[in-house]
Amino acid sequence: MSTTTSHILSVLCERFGLKTAPAFYRSPVFLSAVAMGAAVWLALPFLAVVQPLPWLYVFSLPFLVAVLWQPLVEELLFRGCLQGWLFTHGWGRQSFVGISIANLLTSVVFSGAHIATHSLPWALSTLFPSLLFGVLRDRFGSVLPPLALHIIYNAGYFLLTGGSSLV
Repeated sequence: MSTTTSHILSVLCERFGLKTAPAFYRSPVFLSAVAMGAAVWLALPFLAVVQPLPWLYVFSLPFLVAVLWQPLVEELLFRGCLQGWLFTHGWGRQSFVGISIANLLTSVVFSGAHIATHSLPWALSTLFPSLLFGVLRDRFGSVLPPLALHIIYNAGYFLLTGGSSLV
């Protein structure tokens, strides 16, 4: 591979957050975000009717798509491309209470994209997790931490409520 091609790939990987984030899984921010997800999962049966996914379907294609493929595509598109691009602008780096403008705009677009396939309240409920994903993207400069959290959140959500939507 030529040095020009190598340099272009290096710049693209940096821009889109395709780089390692050593020990992000030990970060208090990441661990707190995982704990918040667990708290929501514990509260969910008290807030709505849940139909846990039968264990037979855990390794089904629909479950794996919802838990692995969708977070991968969404994180690369929203946190990698969009938030990465917005963050390259000076105004995108400005933040309020630790949330960058790039993160806020990306999260609004992320929630808006969910309106196409979900009810309005459900789509709006993706805003807070999206902001958490964006905080991780900003903090680590990588899409790997938000991708890991997104997979964890989707796994918990679909294990608790996926019975009706995945089977």
